[in-house]
Amino acid sequence: MKRIKSMLAFVMFMSVFVLGGCSNLTVLDPKGPVAEQQANLILFSIGLMLFIVVVVFVLFTLILVKYRERKSGPDYEPPDIEGSTFLEIIWTVIPIIILIALAIPTVKTIYALEEPPEATAHKEPVVIHATSVDWKWVFSYPEEDIETVNYIHIPEDRPILFKLASADSMGSFWIPSLGGQEYTMAGMMTELYLQADEPGEYRGRNSNFTGEGFADQVFTVTAETEEDYAEWVEEAQEAPELTQEKYNELMLKGHADEMTFSSTHLEWVNHAMDAEYATKVRNGLPLDEDNSHGSHEDHEDSEDEDHDSHKGHGDHDDHSKSEDKDTHSESH
Repeated sequence: MKRIKSMLAFVMFMSVFVLGGCSNLTVLDPKGPVAEQQANLILFSIGLMLFIVVVVFVLFTLILVKYRERKSGPDYEPPDIEGSTFLEIIWTVIPIIILIALAIPTVKTIYALEEPPEATAHKEPVVIHATSVDWKWVFSYPEEDIETVNYIHIPEDRPILFKLASADSMGSFWIPSLGGQEYTMAGMMTELYLQADEPGEYRGRNSNFTGEGFADQVFTVTAETEEDYAEWVEEAQEAPELTQEKYNELMLKGHADEMTFSSTHLEWVNHAMDAEYATKVRNGLPLDEDNSHGSHEDHEDSEDEDHDSHKGHGDHDDHSKSEDKDTHSESH
């Protein structure tokens, strides 16, 4: 199986080398389980299509040779053939089989990637909100209360749940070494699980054209051990706090250097809930304070409801116990 994968990768490499110039083929050098599943699916699809192409060309050559024009004399009349039900069934069934052969592993992979990698599903994922802004990336760690610009740190061998949104135009979050792309859109949130199996530095980018600064909308991913990641978190939590004024500067179109803050913009705006925040900032329009705090308050309300729910269950249990004691006393 490894030999087949190596051969397919070599064929793919030569094809890209000949047709598109030199390339490092990052997508076929996976550094995590998500990227590995996708690479295996790509290689399987290429292998199946190459097999089909070879069969078609072999049959094409045989037919050309077998039914080529011959010196049969001026009076030769080829036999009159109306059709072949058997052949028609064959060339109808074969494409159906090909589609099924491609569809089954594709659908299985798509659904598998909606969940954390199976090998590490028992581990608590690191949650990172990734927000695309023309032309920069803002990353928020709500549990660690950290925000970074154009770079992230992640622990190895642990699932990472990216919650994706956009402050303006639709972008595409892509770390080729760790997995495929996922769109970022204003006013809604998409989710993507990724994971790095080994320490290293990987490049991420926006893979959806969003204007003149699109080419440089990139970021760095540093995968490290749990100990190094914990150390980085402690250092990042000592950085200056993010103010709304500073965040509004990031909403303006343009590039930015790497930055670190010890608080997140989720305290006053969630772009999955407020699609017009960046537009208002750029046009100097007043910000709706109620909407800008909506996501944070909703989160607090949800926690309060859960607390009240647990408290209500406790009161109910205490009341039930009291009734049971009264009944027991009366029975005596």
